[in-house]
Amino acid sequence: MPPEVATAPAKTAEGAAPKTEFLTITDNRTGKVYEVPIENGTIKAPDLRKIKTGPDDFGLMTYDPAYMNTASCKSTITFIDGDKGILEYRGYPIAELAERTSFLETAWLVLNGELPTKEQYGEWVDEVTVHTMVHENLTSLIKGFRYDAHPMAMLASSVAALSTFYPEAKNVHDPENRHRQIVRLIAKTPTLAAFAYRHSIGFPFAYPDNELSFAGNFLQMMYRAAEPKYVPNPVLEKALDVLYILHADHEQNCSTSAMRSVGSSEVDPYCAASAAISALFGPLHGGANEAVLRMLKGIGSKAKVPAFVKDVKESGGEVKLMGFGHRVYKNYDPRAKILKQMADQVFGVTGRNPLLDIALELERIALEDEYFVNRKLYPNVDFYSGLIYQAMKFPVDMFPVLFAIGRMSGWLAQWNEMIQDKDQKIARPRQVYLGHRNRAFVPFEKRG
Repeated sequence: MPPEVATAPAKTAEGAAPKTEFLTITDNRTGKVYEVPIENGTIKAPDLRKIKTGPDDFGLMTYDPAYMNTASCKSTITFIDGDKGILEYRGYPIAELAERTSFLETAWLVLNGELPTKEQYGEWVDEVTVHTMVHENLTSLIKGFRYDAHPMAMLASSVAALSTFYPEAKNVHDPENRHRQIVRLIAKTPTLAAFAYRHSIGFPFAYPDNELSFAGNFLQMMYRAAEPKYVPNPVLEKALDVLYILHADHEQNCSTSAMRSVGSSEVDPYCAASAAISALFGPLHGGANEAVLRMLKGIGSKAKVPAFVKDVKESGGEVKLMGFGHRVYKNYDPRAKILKQMADQVFGVTGRNPLLDIALELERIALEDEYFVNRKLYPNVDFYSGLIYQAMKFPVDMFPVLFAIGRMSGWLAQWNEMIQDKDQKIARPRQVYLGHRNRAFVPFEKRG
C-alpha cells in the first residue's frame, strides 16, 4: 500500500490562482507523506503542525535560533541580495539614492513607497521642520541624567518619554494619527540626540534652527557655540545626509525586529522606537564601527597590517577582523563602497585621518587573501562610517545615536507596514523545552 498522504491547508488570496508548488515531506516516524505549499520561496511554519506522531502530539515545529532562516513578515520596503551586494529601498538602488536624493526625500520614499512629487516634498519638509522642537519638560528629563550618562541611553529614555506627551499615539489604527507620530519622531529624534550630547559635555542646549536642512540643523544643535548664526560646512552637511540615507533601513535586522515585535502589541510608536534604539545600542549592532576604530588604533601603522592579518588567520578566532563580513552580505557591502568614495571628500575638509591609510591597506590585503575571500569576508558599512564620524568630530558615544537618527525612518516604515498587515499578530515565538517535568515538591525542612 502507498503511504498515507496528508496535505497541509493551502490558503490563497481572493482571486489569486491556486498554489501549484509543494514541498513533499516524508515523516519516517509514521510513514506519512505531507505536501506543504510553497509560496515566494517559503513554506508557512504553521503548516508543519499537521506533521504529528499521534493525536496528542503538538505537531512539528522549526528550531531557528537568531532567525537565521525564518521570515517573520512580508515587506515591500527593502530588498537585499547579499550574494550580489545589492541594496534597494522600494526598488531604487542605494547608490542612486545616496547620489541624487536628500535624506528627507529618501525617508518619504521608504515610508510611502514612491518618490515624492515637488509638492509632496515641500509639504513633507515643512511638516518635519515645524516639529523639531520638544516640550521643555523633556529638557528637564535630560538634565536629570548623570553627567557621564551614555547619549544612546538618554535617547532611548527620552524617546520613550515622548509617549507621555502624545497619549493619542496609542490609537495606532488611525492612519492620520500614525502619520502625525511618524512626523514627530523623525523631527524630534535629532533634537533629543543633540540635547543628550550637549548634556554629556556640560553645554547649554542649542535649539533647532528651522532655516537649516535636516542634517545642517543637527550639526548646529551639536556644535553651535556663541556665534549668532551657525553655518554648517556644505561637504560635511552632505556627508551626514548621505550617512542617514545609507542607514535608513536594512530589512529585518535586530533593531527593526525589535520595533516590529514590540509594536505588534499595539503599543504606541514611541515605546516601540525606544525598544529599537535599545537593540541598536548593543555592541554587535550599532556599536560595530567603534570596534573598527579600536582595531585600527590597535594595529597602529600601515606597516603592521600584514602581521595583524597573520594573527587573525592563526589565532583561532581570538583576533577578529572587525568591519568585515555581514550576516546578509556575502559580497562587498554596497554602502561601504559609497562611504569609501565619500571619505576623500570629508577628509579634504577635516584633514586626512591617519587611520584611513591603515584601513585601506587592511582592505587591500584582505581582499587579495584567499583566507578571507573564501569566507566571503568583505568590508561592511561599519568599516568606513566610524572613520568619517570621527573626522567630523563626533565622539564615539554618538556613533550609534547617529545610526538611530537615520534608521528611525526605516523603523517607522516597518512599524506602519506591520500595523496594516492582516497576517501579523502579537509576536509570540515558541520554545523547545528541555527542563524537568512533574517534579515532586520537597518541603523546605527536608532539603538538607
